[in-house]
Amino acid sequence: MKVICYSFFFILLIINCQPKTNFVNDNLYMREQHRPQFHFSPMAHWMNDPNGMVYHNGEYHLFYQYYPDGNVWGPMHWGHAISTDLTRWQHLDIALYPDSLGYIFSGSAVVDRNNTSGFGTKENPPLVAIYTYHHPDQEKEGRMDYQTQGIAYSTDNGRTWKKYDRNPVLKNPGIKDFRDPKVFWHEPTGQWIMILAVLDHVQLFRSPDLKQWEKVSEFGVDHGSHGGVWECPDLFPLVVNGKEKWVMLVSLNNGAPNGGSGTQYFIGSFDGKVFVNENQKEKILWIDYGTDNYAGVTWSDVPKRDGRRLFIGWMSNWNYANVVPTTVWRSAMTIPRELKLAQTPVGTRLVSVPVEELKGLRGKEQRWENKEISAPLDLSNATTQTGLYEVIIDFNPGIKQRFSLELANGAGEKLLISYDKEKNLLSIDRNQAGNHSFSEKFGGTHTAPREMEGAIQSLQLFVDHSSVELFIDNGLTVMTELMFPSEIFNRLTLHPDTKDSLNVKSISLYEINRIWP
Repeated sequence: MKVICYSFFFILLIINCQPKTNFVNDNLYMREQHRPQFHFSPMAHWMNDPNGMVYHNGEYHLFYQYYPDGNVWGPMHWGHAISTDLTRWQHLDIALYPDSLGYIFSGSAVVDRNNTSGFGTKENPPLVAIYTYHHPDQEKEGRMDYQTQGIAYSTDNGRTWKKYDRNPVLKNPGIKDFRDPKVFWHEPTGQWIMILAVLDHVQLFRSPDLKQWEKVSEFGVDHGSHGGVWECPDLFPLVVNGKEKWVMLVSLNNGAPNGGSGTQYFIGSFDGKVFVNENQKEKILWIDYGTDNYAGVTWSDVPKRDGRRLFIGWMSNWNYANVVPTTVWRSAMTIPRELKLAQTPVGTRLVSVPVEELKGLRGKEQRWENKEISAPLDLSNATTQTGLYEVIIDFNPGIKQRFSLELANGAGEKLLISYDKEKNLLSIDRNQAGNHSFSEKFGGTHTAPREMEGAIQSLQLFVDHSSVELFIDNGLTVMTELMFPSEIFNRLTLHPDTKDSLNVKSISLYEINRIWP
């Protein structure tokens, strides 16, 4: 959560905090230039971090940092949407408004199944949101304790919320950056755990009832990247080769591998009090090497029968988020992803793969089998004409091959995705991919080192009207990038190395249907 001072309208904001009705233009509903067609975005105005992601009674809840009165960052609310399939979303009314304790910054939500908070009953367990209060006037006064943690609850499936009358539940001991609580129930010790971003590390707290919190440990002072402030942490278990390990996500701004904001992760153990990193403290691991996946966290309370750890991120970068050339809205989320652990020759790594539900958006299909490509192969056809498509390439094993994939349009703009086999490096060049005049930090070529040696196993690419999301080697290396072409990219060409032909087992190309009515 980035902080910008809007203190002078704080009192006015509280007085005028009334529910607002989202507007719909039937003629252009969610069809503006650059509007994502299969990614979540607000109908209007500013959005950033995903918040309060929880599954309850058949619905995936997505709350998010929202400013309903403008298209740049402002006094933060929690916007709200729900989905039954992680792809098609229904916009709901704003869930949480600022109050006398401050703006409503990032946080999480849980199902209090045992009613430890006393806000509901065991028959109707409450949803409890845990969030950061950010008090702008106290910040303006130079105080260090202007961020505290508050809670709110719902007993009607998240449709209405009541704030706890004894907020804040966690006061600030005098630390400037003290925010973004992620809370979960730790079954082995029978307690709630909170992981909180504090300056450039995290602190861990425990509670029996979500109201009383006790600090139990810290992590990260000398681990990982410290290029900027730490934000939006998460902590959860995953199993690899039959063994449970714990994964900690931490976003930071600045300090990402291609500039600006990004998300690092740690793998280790957690006993209900202390997280222990299994890697050397200097080792830095990134969940996404692209420039536009930030503040991502995972859904709480996904049923055990499902078994997945589901993730979504804010698809932007603080280097330019306030000035990207969109119209009535600003920002979108990444596609939802499943997180897994994989054992590689260089150690355990976090894998991100698109959720299975996205297959339900597929339309027309084109497929090529066992191709030896010695000249550029034009993949453009009916499946690419809407500028919404998914590409899957399975490479023949054992052959390390250089290639590039070019997205283009009739205006002469293009985006180039390349693989350099000598450097074992992937890159996305968006220098000619349309408008980047709004920020000198937007253009450029961004790179990602592969996590594996040898031949690339697979490539999966999702193309929307203003973004690409690239998954290499079944999600071991990921890049998410925005783009703003003047026309949609409806031309797709696969280029082999100029010296050698390119051998592929198969190419599948799917049109993707838009998610909005």
